[in-house]
Amino acid sequence: MASTKKHTSEKTVSDKVKKKTATKKPASNNKVTKSKVTKSKVTRSPITKSSAKKKASRKTRPETPRHKVLFVSSELHPFAKTGGLGDVSSSLPKALKALYQDIRILIPAYPSAIQTAESLKYVDRIELPASGFPGDLGLSKGIKSVSIIETRLPSSHVKVWMIESELYNRSGGPYQDENAREWDDNDKRFALLNYVAVEIAMGRSNLKWQPDIVHGNDWQTGLISALLELEHIQHQRKRPATLFTIHNMAHMGVFSRERFDELQLEPSLWSHHELEFHDNFSFIKGGLVFSDRVNTVSPTYAREIQTEEFGYGLYGLLAYRNERLSGILNGIDMKEWDPAKDPLIKKNYAIKTLANKQSNKTALQKQFNLPRKKNVLLLGMVARLVYQKGVDLVLEYMKEILHLPVQIVILGSGDLELESRLRQWSIKHPEQIQLKIGYDEALSHLIEAGSDAFLMPSRFEPCGLNQLYSLRYGSIPVVRETGGLADTVVHASKENLTNNSATGIVFHEDHGSSLLDAINLTSLLFQDKKVWKKLMINGMKQEFSWKESARKYVELYSQAIEDRNTYKG
Repeated sequence: MASTKKHTSEKTVSDKVKKKTATKKPASNNKVTKSKVTKSKVTRSPITKSSAKKKASRKTRPETPRHKVLFVSSELHPFAKTGGLGDVSSSLPKALKALYQDIRILIPAYPSAIQTAESLKYVDRIELPASGFPGDLGLSKGIKSVSIIETRLPSSHVKVWMIESELYNRSGGPYQDENAREWDDNDKRFALLNYVAVEIAMGRSNLKWQPDIVHGNDWQTGLISALLELEHIQHQRKRPATLFTIHNMAHMGVFSRERFDELQLEPSLWSHHELEFHDNFSFIKGGLVFSDRVNTVSPTYAREIQTEEFGYGLYGLLAYRNERLSGILNGIDMKEWDPAKDPLIKKNYAIKTLANKQSNKTALQKQFNLPRKKNVLLLGMVARLVYQKGVDLVLEYMKEILHLPVQIVILGSGDLELESRLRQWSIKHPEQIQLKIGYDEALSHLIEAGSDAFLMPSRFEPCGLNQLYSLRYGSIPVVRETGGLADTVVHASKENLTNNSATGIVFHEDHGSSLLDAINLTSLLFQDKKVWKKLMINGMKQEFSWKESARKYVELYSQAIEDRNTYKG
């Protein structure tokens, strides 16, 4: 029997839900309570010309398979975001909805999510012990049940379900506290996300909806496929199909044997063929071993992770499962990232009004207290300040870079040593380099619009989104040839400039000298305004919407359903 006593933190979240619901819908008679899930009255609208047209359009829909998809993620823009996962978790479901997929998103109810959502209502309370979920996750009272809060993804009809728990109701971010320290109980926090997903997937909820397929994303959702496979093997229950998407293999969700035991996971999962990983256990391995299909966010990265350099000790497993492994390039939200309509930049522009881009450069220089110089190459960078992103490569040759007629603006946070070294350069050369620690969505848009070129010297990059934003905004991407960067940016070689296919600057080695050569070439091309404009226009003409990629995901869902409960060799 679930405990009826509410934790103080849960009351706080509950009060926020009540307050926001009352604020958004003052005329509603529905009461938002824990004990009773309210339902709005369904009324039938009179048939109008517009509704008749909609009915007619439904009859002419393309023959796209329609699936019921539970999309599970630890991030979702604008509710909670630390990087590209948050963006993809927002834009891909919207694109899938446009293809008539019945999709629901499941995320933790972080405080930022509760505050950002437009409207909220309780729709279910899920009892956990019934499924074998450990009643005590190391908390004083344990977790016996959780509430599900429903909202919608802004500017869409996509339903979002949030899991309310004291494990999520705390200050800080999804993975770290306010001092950038990893939460010590991340294994418990995301095990809860996995268990709730399984309950919904198996129809053990009052949501009156059960998916055909569960789509997990990154290590935080890796246990779902393992737990669903156990439902099938141990209890002969039909389970939904599973797709697991790798957004970054570097983050594997590795925890100790003690944590494995605390989570009361099925003992048979402690095997090097299953979750065990070098005397620990790995969440992501659950997704890789047990999912019906596995994919990454670019074709090149799908090949790279099958090598020792990029496979993080699991390249053999990935190579073994390569017939079930594929890569689908991420898209971007073309409405949110549109220089012609972007409300977050100084002046809108398009290919025919490229001169207006200069206003954004001036505004960016002003924002960072840089001299307003029109003919100086302005390099932008928005990234986690970590070694993966090649920040140390920039620092290695910073002295030589600043000898060029360039300015640099950087937005991001991460490794404290790298932050400190960048800060020292900005103190020594404030007229050339400026830094803002943290993340600012509006400023990231202005950097894309105001930069002449955008730096992405990543050691590896599963897909990358900023190079796509940069192409869209006519800011020339300077990238290393890896992962999705290799799939999306065409180097400005003499041949590619001649045949009009070049869209950016691509370098090969993960050495500072190689990056310096690329920046030298960028500076040289910037002086030739005719060539530079051609590069800008080529990039702005590229098509990186989700339309085609979303269709590939629908095909992958169909393949996963076909492959369900079959040998995963």
